Amino acid sequence: MGKPIVAVVRYEKPLASVRTAIDLCQGFDSLTASSRVFIKPNIVFWTRAADFPKWGVITTSRVVEDMVVLLKEMGVDDITIGEGTVLANPKDTETPRHAAAALGYDRLAQRYGVTFVNVFERPFEPVDLGDGIRLNFNSDILGSDLVVNLPVMKTHNQTMVSLGIKNLKGVIDIASRKKCHSADPQRDLNFMISRLADRMPAMLTLIDGIYTNERGPSFDGKIRRSNILVASRDVLGADLAGARVLGFDPAQVPHLARAAANHGRPCDLSDTILRGESLESVASPHQHDFLYTKDDDCELPLPMARQGIKGLFYRKYDLSLCTYCSGLNGVILSAIRAAWKGKPWDKVEVLTGKGMRAAAGMHKTVLIGKCIYQANKDNPDIREMIAVKGCPPNPKHIVDALHRAGIAVDASIFDNMEQLPALFLGRYEGRPEFEAAHFRVDR
Repeated sequence: MGKPIVAVVRYEKPLASVRTAIDLCQGFDSLTASSRVFIKPNIVFWTRAADFPKWGVITTSRVVEDMVVLLKEMGVDDITIGEGTVLANPKDTETPRHAAAALGYDRLAQRYGVTFVNVFERPFEPVDLGDGIRLNFNSDILGSDLVVNLPVMKTHNQTMVSLGIKNLKGVIDIASRKKCHSADPQRDLNFMISRLADRMPAMLTLIDGIYTNERGPSFDGKIRRSNILVASRDVLGADLAGARVLGFDPAQVPHLARAAANHGRPCDLSDTILRGESLESVASPHQHDFLYTKDDDCELPLPMARQGIKGLFYRKYDLSLCTYCSGLNGVILSAIRAAWKGKPWDKVEVLTGKGMRAAAGMHKTVLIGKCIYQANKDNPDIREMIAVKGCPPNPKHIVDALHRAGIAVDASIFDNMEQLPALFLGRYEGRPEFEAAHFRVDR
């Protein structure tokens, strides 16, 4: 077999730019009219409570539609779009349907016969990824002839970047996702993520960088209009190039370095043919991490420490913090920040994830989630335990716990937390480079 090909293309025109990227990387080679194709976009979050901008958070409908049109030009009729958006209520089936309709997938179904599936309503199959790792993958993607992987080009506060390999986390079941966020330092999130593509069918990855997300992966990141597409039949090559576009040395991105090592490949793309734009000409450094500060009086995100907050030790998230609790983490911090009135709190410690351990000397220890409660329920260093044991944690119980700890957060922030995406992403509305039309399928 020849060297894998990675195409780097500037997004300039609907359809034409995606066509160029696919042609340059020979993305449709071996595709036939009878091929079963599974398209995996990235819909990391959705709410029916508010119409919110999606820039840099969700795969553009523009790229999804262009891909469908190009597949139809090849005569392909069996096209499924599938995603597993994690929601507060795992049994919620209406919100994924709402997402499909709002993003225009229903129109794609009417126009081209495309099917949309919520993977949580479909069967899963166990897949052996080696080294004793077994995760449950959606049966539809496993049974396809070609996976078209359409991640957003973004950074990630845990895995540094979220690109093609990471996007496949959206087709494993909830139990497998939780397993990925293991507290085992040897088999951590990066170890798990590095293997997600290893048993996939043939795959074409096209990284949607029309908008990119700094300090992603969600709506509280900093969004840029970048107009970059990266495409390849080799998902690792696409991700290595995508990391470079985001300003990272791929060898320093743990799950990419692991994936390369697992397959005996270099991280520097020396075994890859690059076509289109040079990586140097399109690269732009994106930060991934949220900086924290720590001293004798507090441990907090840097903006909160600069605000002068004292007496609170909100330990920095680690790789064991799973998607459910991660979605609440930013809301909790925002509520605490709004509750600060200038008087130090009483040495309150807040723990999340699975691996943290309470520190001696704290007066109150708040445990957010079932996992961290299980890890600390018998910890002798805890003076006063305030536990929120749910999975996912109930927002009302979080409010009660913080009130018990002496932090008078406003409960309405949690009652209205589904409005936050519109608040954060609304910062970009009115700027001509941020186009709402990219998330519609016109009639």
